[in-house]
Amino acid sequence: MTAYRRCTRCVMDTTDPDIRFDEAGVCRWCHRHDRLMASLPATPEERRASLEHRVERIRADGRGRAYDCIIGLSGGVDSTYVAHLVREHGLRPLAVHMDSGWNSEIAVSNIEAVVKVLGIDLFTFVVDWEEMRDLQLAFLRASVVNCDIPQDHAFMAVLYRMAAKHGIRHVVSGHNYATESILPLAWRGHSSKDLWYLKNVHRRHGTVPLRRYPTYSIADVLYSRFVRRVQFFQILNLVEYDKPRVKEFIARELGWRDYGGKHYESMWTRFFQSYYLVRKFGFDKRLAHLSNLVLSGGCTRNQALEELRQPAYDPAEAASLCEFVASKLRIAPAELARLVGEAPSTHAFRSYENSLAGRARRALGLSVRI
Repeated sequence: MTAYRRCTRCVMDTTDPDIRFDEAGVCRWCHRHDRLMASLPATPEERRASLEHRVERIRADGRGRAYDCIIGLSGGVDSTYVAHLVREHGLRPLAVHMDSGWNSEIAVSNIEAVVKVLGIDLFTFVVDWEEMRDLQLAFLRASVVNCDIPQDHAFMAVLYRMAAKHGIRHVVSGHNYATESILPLAWRGHSSKDLWYLKNVHRRHGTVPLRRYPTYSIADVLYSRFVRRVQFFQILNLVEYDKPRVKEFIARELGWRDYGGKHYESMWTRFFQSYYLVRKFGFDKRLAHLSNLVLSGGCTRNQALEELRQPAYDPAEAASLCEFVASKLRIAPAELARLVGEAPSTHAFRSYENSLAGRARRALGLSVRI
């Protein structure tokens, strides 16, 4: 059994089963973060020039069309700031929101505020609730790590669909190295991109046919990338992204309100990250989120450690959240408690990732950017 250790630079620890440390006790995630940041333009002037070059390309490709880029809008910090940046640089975005049935009231308010203040067109896709409910129950019954796949997969499918409909070649993403370079594979579970996996989990544990639930396959990704030539642009990598300061800015300028945690704009994700992962697997994603902040200067290591001294969830709040989730899924609270309490699955669901083609791509070092 591996002895418990914590990184001497960030706050990641051996609850990540794949973590490794160097001679100074610094973990591999810190080194990965450094490599990713070093791959970006080195100076503010170089970043600004790279950003301006990309903006001009997006503007040129969008001439004659209603929109020159597409952005996802969740009501969270990253997507809200992306919306501000694209408008600040004179782009004409179409904002896309995927309503999975789990939006918090604050998230809805944030979305309404940002599109009104910035004058952005918004398309909201409302997922068929019976299908989404059944799919999420299937993932709970499967007892797998990543129960957020039904939401994540549908969102990307809608994004691809709307880009194709409007002939948009550029997706401006809120993903960034500064605050999202750390997430252990064991905590992440199976990829949300894998349609084979999603369908096989549902085939084994679902009951409602998925007729309207939006999906995309590896073939759709390849067509989008190599035929339609859709490109993803991580704009936050080319600006100074100090998350605490950004929160203050968007609250002051856009009427944004804090919802209490990373990706907690979704009540399902709040349940999944703050309770399900902790209770079932012992994975506390706060370690990754706080470590990213430490490495990017958003907080000190001591501040992160102080926050980690607090429980991952308040028992009373967790009980209320579980009652809400059970009611929404139309199951008894005792049934939800049973599903959370079951041992993690050891069943290997059929997936593209584990297929001969998927293994060959990994062996050759190939990947498809989504």
